[in-house]
Amino acid sequence: MDVSDSGFLASTQFVDSNSPEVREFVARSLQGASDQSQTGKAIRLFDAVRDRIRYNPFDIGTTADDYRASRVVGKPSNYCVPKAILLTAALRAAGISAAVGFADVRNHLNSPKLAELMGTDLFIYHGYVAVWLDGRQFKVTPAFNTEMCERFGVRPLIFDGKSDALFHEFDSHSRRHMEYVNDRGWFADPPIEQLLQDFRATYPKLWQSSLDRMPVRDAAFDGGQ
Repeated sequence: MDVSDSGFLASTQFVDSNSPEVREFVARSLQGASDQSQTGKAIRLFDAVRDRIRYNPFDIGTTADDYRASRVVGKPSNYCVPKAILLTAALRAAGISAAVGFADVRNHLNSPKLAELMGTDLFIYHGYVAVWLDGRQFKVTPAFNTEMCERFGVRPLIFDGKSDALFHEFDSHSRRHMEYVNDRGWFADPPIEQLLQDFRATYPKLWQSSLDRMPVRDAAFDGGQ
């Protein structure tokens, strides 16, 4: 698929790849990699977003501005959707076509704390990134940082530029972890207003706790978002 003129390289409202904040993040992440291929740069950017921003599903953004890549890059922790938006912006800033994707997944190893806040094991709008390299599309998710995965017995997702790195189907003990339910497709700019409406309706307790900015443990692995 030729995506060169499809808008997947453009800076948008949320994927603001032309912002100084995103460009500085890319320059820092690709330092010393100017002679690498587009695939090599994509791998470096995937690793940077995955591990520099810790995974935290307890404090979700409740305003549209929370999902702008230039805002996401300044937070030490976040959940899958903002991290996917940041990676998409970073890839575009490096001249690599990318889009924000969403899928609904069921988490079979949800923690009691997050399950109680969510009221379900179904995670809607699990964020991933569609990226095009050498004429091929890959789907990758940079949500779960390596240190956290290792601590909680989950295999880190590794993008090697040859195959998808989409989600954790099994944990390190071969127990089913995440089950693909529905792919919502991928977007040049994510439908954040619709996402916020659906989150508020689907997860009212988690939404309220995020509004209240309750102190939470972002060091725990709780899968999904």
